[in-house]
Amino acid sequence: MSTRWAGDVKPESPLPEYPRPTMVRSQWKSLNGLWEFADAREGEAPPIGKALPERILVPYPVESSLSGVERHAERAWYRTNFGVPSGWRNRRILLHFGAVDWEARVWLNGRELGVHRGGYDAFTFDITEALNAKGPQELVVGVWDTMDEPGPNARGKQIREPKDIWFSAVTGIWQTVWIEPVNDVSVDSLKLTPDIDTGVLNATINTRGDVAGVEAEVVALHGRREIARVKDPVSQSLTLAIPKAKLWTPENPHLYDLRVVLKKDGKVVDKVESYFGMRKISVMKDARGVLRLALNNEIRFQIGPLDQGYWPDGLYTAPTDDALKYDVEITKRLGFNMTRKHVKVEPERWYYWCDKLGLLVWQDMPNGFNFTPEWRQQFETELRRMVEGRYNHPSIVMWVVFNESWGQYEDTPRVTAMVKEWDPSRLVNNASGWNDHGVGDVVDKHIYPGPSAPPIERNRAAVLGEFGGTWASVPGHVWKQLGIRYRSRHGKETLTRRYEDLLHQTYALRDTAGLSAAVYTELTDVEVELAGLLTYDREVLKVDEARVRNANKGIPPDRRPAGMVLPTSETHPTEWRYTTESPVEGWEQPGFDDCLWKTGGGGFGIDETPGSLVKTRWDSGDIWLRRRFDWHASTSGQLVIRIHHDEDAEVWLNGTHVLSDPGFLNEYLEIPLPATAKRLLKPKDNVLTIHCRQTEGGQFVDAGLGIRK
Repeated sequence: MSTRWAGDVKPESPLPEYPRPTMVRSQWKSLNGLWEFADAREGEAPPIGKALPERILVPYPVESSLSGVERHAERAWYRTNFGVPSGWRNRRILLHFGAVDWEARVWLNGRELGVHRGGYDAFTFDITEALNAKGPQELVVGVWDTMDEPGPNARGKQIREPKDIWFSAVTGIWQTVWIEPVNDVSVDSLKLTPDIDTGVLNATINTRGDVAGVEAEVVALHGRREIARVKDPVSQSLTLAIPKAKLWTPENPHLYDLRVVLKKDGKVVDKVESYFGMRKISVMKDARGVLRLALNNEIRFQIGPLDQGYWPDGLYTAPTDDALKYDVEITKRLGFNMTRKHVKVEPERWYYWCDKLGLLVWQDMPNGFNFTPEWRQQFETELRRMVEGRYNHPSIVMWVVFNESWGQYEDTPRVTAMVKEWDPSRLVNNASGWNDHGVGDVVDKHIYPGPSAPPIERNRAAVLGEFGGTWASVPGHVWKQLGIRYRSRHGKETLTRRYEDLLHQTYALRDTAGLSAAVYTELTDVEVELAGLLTYDREVLKVDEARVRNANKGIPPDRRPAGMVLPTSETHPTEWRYTTESPVEGWEQPGFDDCLWKTGGGGFGIDETPGSLVKTRWDSGDIWLRRRFDWHASTSGQLVIRIHHDEDAEVWLNGTHVLSDPGFLNEYLEIPLPATAKRLLKPKDNVLTIHCRQTEGGQFVDAGLGIRK
């Protein structure tokens, strides 16, 4: 399975966008592209100066189809040659890796640069001393990933053999590899903390090199207009006053530009461009004394999907930047104001799009095994790197330390306190679901399908970290013909109605039970987990966009009942002509002679089917139904079919196909028919025809027609 963006991937320059939008320099070079590749063995010497037999497209994971390798590789070698632009002579050259899963050993021109362990954070080597004076530079990277074997690695949902809620493992380089030149003195990193209560931006500038006599100039801009400037000898902490700050919100995600310049003796030695948003996340009490989540000192209900960040063609790596952006855009279009990034840390550009487009982010720490003290120390090291590496993104409003009990250990209160110490400007969730240790800023519950709210607490806001999980498949857009079912599978109308009902109940819990936020499972299908609002390839939105948007904004659904003109068997005796033998072509047409078909009363099925009212037993694979009727209804209003079916149902009206509803229902449901359907009706001698098929479980079919005013 591929996405529509796969065709835009250029092997000579995949993912060509600047990879670090929070600290931009004008000169840089991407090393993404086709590299040499080979499987490796433990203890094997690096292939310095040796060509490797295969090719891999960096930065797509080894197991992904876009990589060109598309197989598991616990250990592997990467090799490439690159040139350094001649204009970079006499400067320090930095080699950056966005992320490598999980261990990376790096050699340049035969010299070992070092080892990095951690699958979700960026790392850098100063390669200046290892560069050849002339000619190409040979870069070799050896990777090792324990995958789903217990080890020190944080892994998220990766598993060697995908099943249920566990997805394909990824190995190796999965984010951009690039180089850039800097001077001996340069900015190493920025830490930007907005404070809307005092109207300032606190900026920490970390530098490399000897900064004696170096002056830092920090300028904040609104468009082209300078709004604040600070000049000081280089020190870590600077404060910029932001007068009448325009606050960042999901509706108006205003970003200020930031320029940091280092000067020595009046000469510029480094310049980086960044941005920031003035926003505050906190908890505060409402008029009833219930603790709530607040944005910019205003109580705000947060509603978002669970977003797992998997792609059928790139796995951990989106095929293009447009694809990465699309997931944020569709989340916004559906009326969500938040998303929970689930046990994965994305490339910086995903957070940039959340910053720019206006989407609050709950950021999970990917879970590890954490069985031993050494593994727990590695987990905490990677946790700190996540917090520090994504600190400057205003969209991130909560750190989630543990998901459920995955890798959770008894030191949860200590680890939660550490995260709060590292970043007191954001909320911290000690555990989303299951084993709550009574610490952090929120108490978080998971329930399927839900919704439900945790009990109100004095010192923590109540949130619903996962609920929903309604399963629905779309033929032709399924990764594999299997999947788990949190509830059942539904067509578009049914899934939309289910979603409306769940959200209506969720907003009721906001008003009655003190619920502050809710996370619906999930944004997209992922491999065999088919609980998404979109298919895995992002081609089909499985719900009605406008109605879901209204539901996410708390607008109650329109539940006006239709006036039944052709009743179902719920309240009136019904009579149908039916057959369980495959009929001849044209059986659905009004003029078809059904005199040889059987006559039976609706509904049809077996008594064990939930919500059914069986009058005629049907226990075979397929049933074909015909019902003749006259039509004396008013012309005003929308034509709907009230139907209960298990499983797939196809409906025709006077020989014209008007409805496909795959899956099954647990109850009668009113489904609007196309506007053209009403024009098919005549005062006399109409025919409603249905084909229902059965493969497993319960079975039932019954239907009627009505008008919704």
